[in-house]
Amino acid sequence: MAATDPNINPAPVIRQLDDAAINRIAAGEVLERPASAVKELVENAIDAGARRIEVVIADGGKTLIRVIDDGCGIAADDLPLAMSRHATSKIDGSDLLNIHSFGFRGEALPSLGAVGRLTITSRVPGAGAAMIAVSGGDMSDMRPAALSQGTVVELRDMFFATPARLKFLRTDRAEAQAIGDVVKRLAMAEPFVTFILRDTSGGSDRMTFHADAETGDLFDALHGRLRSVIGRDFADNALLIDAERDGFHLTGYAALPTYSRGAAVAQFVFVNGRPVRDKMLLGALRAGYMDVLSRDRHPVAALFIDCDPTMVDVNVHPAKSEVRFRDAGTVRGLIVSGLRHAMAGAGHRASTTVADATLGAMQPQPMEPRVYQMDRPSFTARSMAFQAQAPGFAEVPSARIEPVVEEANDLPLGAARAQLHENYIIAQTADGIVIVDGHAAHERLVYEKLKTQMAENGVAAQALLIPEIVELAEGEASQLLDIADDLARFGLGIEAFGGNAVAVRETPAILGEVNATAMLRDILDELSDTGGSDRVQSKIEAILSRVACHGSIRTGRRMRAEEMNALLRDMESTPRSGQCNHGRPTYVELKMTDIERLFGRT
Repeated sequence: MAATDPNINPAPVIRQLDDAAINRIAAGEVLERPASAVKELVENAIDAGARRIEVVIADGGKTLIRVIDDGCGIAADDLPLAMSRHATSKIDGSDLLNIHSFGFRGEALPSLGAVGRLTITSRVPGAGAAMIAVSGGDMSDMRPAALSQGTVVELRDMFFATPARLKFLRTDRAEAQAIGDVVKRLAMAEPFVTFILRDTSGGSDRMTFHADAETGDLFDALHGRLRSVIGRDFADNALLIDAERDGFHLTGYAALPTYSRGAAVAQFVFVNGRPVRDKMLLGALRAGYMDVLSRDRHPVAALFIDCDPTMVDVNVHPAKSEVRFRDAGTVRGLIVSGLRHAMAGAGHRASTTVADATLGAMQPQPMEPRVYQMDRPSFTARSMAFQAQAPGFAEVPSARIEPVVEEANDLPLGAARAQLHENYIIAQTADGIVIVDGHAAHERLVYEKLKTQMAENGVAAQALLIPEIVELAEGEASQLLDIADDLARFGLGIEAFGGNAVAVRETPAILGEVNATAMLRDILDELSDTGGSDRVQSKIEAILSRVACHGSIRTGRRMRAEEMNALLRDMESTPRSGQCNHGRPTYVELKMTDIERLFGRT
């Protein structure tokens, strides 16, 4: 008998997986962690027209997730079908691009039932409530239940059927925080819906998030909801965004550059109401703040893109967190231009947190109980008192004292009163004072003028005596040639050179000697990372920023009163003058109430 050759493996056998295995595999795609389950269930509640959604969790969602809504409910006869894979009421399957709902894949409920102990209780108007349970893929019989309206979905012991998945979960606290982030994102998308999140871990019952349904028009409702979710400081320092282009509508709020974060933790983007994490959209958000924030600071924004559903594909990923646009360039350009237009419209405005930080730095030590003082006299009374103390007042008892009125005091940045340390301008406003960093403010003014001149006259290009030929990987040349017109606007002229090579014939004159190969590779990296590139523009603007720095008023130079006031008036009329070229504030405003509080006069 011939010996079997150990080097010959038997042919693998193709098997049809059973439904339980299929559902567990699908659950691995849809349900990454408890927060994923909460997302799917809350989205189902929103699709059901709920106006109040309550989420209850325990142990970071590992042992309990309960979602209660007052939506339309699920008919008793449909409950068993709802637990089947790819069964959905959202679409009929004829058009996968015309999606108007959060859910449409029909995978969430059967996936949850495959990995945990799932119970659904629901009632539709005019009928009795019913309940069905699924545990590890095994479905129970449907039975009557008690429920006034809507649906209650309860998931216990998530991943008990796939215990290996439990090892990859984080701590209860981290998982609970992730659930909170999901609920807050969905709350931002639906400002007219009440959201409640409660944590019952360890026998407690803590409400960790509560946002009542907002009223008013869409922008007022959104502003109120963002105040509840992101915070009052953001709402007070946010700019309204409202722009349209080629069938895309961009709305939302974005913070002033002086209200920024040290990490990209407060950037929220929604497409047709759906929260997404898309690198192209986030890259466009960064590009909109390109010349007003330093690289170590990150903008804060909540942006909503609405378009015809056929213009965007949301069926890219099982978790539906990524999207693909038919015209990504238009969307990117809309975000960048919308943000820059809003910031330009804000003029010299700086965030209120600048004054708060200043007051915090100047906070005195705890004081003794306030000693009674007379109320602060009026301006007229103070003027008369000062005149009374002046020499010669007693000799002119009949003199009529007129208060000094200075129109500049009523202007936003007031009238200059002094210059400290040959840099800081102190100005008096109608109800406080303004402290201006003269060098930083003038640097921004010069920079904006240089950018305006560049926009009006274009970027001068210098022709290379010998074109530089750059060999690229397959497909990279076409990527660059697709944006050749945009690059030409900034003085970088390229053209095809055959195969995978391009010829660089012109470079921006302002940059001097340029390593064209390195620049093109940087542009390609940016295209791959964000779907667009502002590399050339950013390099040019960096040069303009340096020119502005060297051409601005230097620290140590004494300024005359008319120069200081001229600087203040220029700031009031120049976009983005509230922050320097690196995103730092150019001035601090303190109200009289703030100043008096420092001295314990309140």
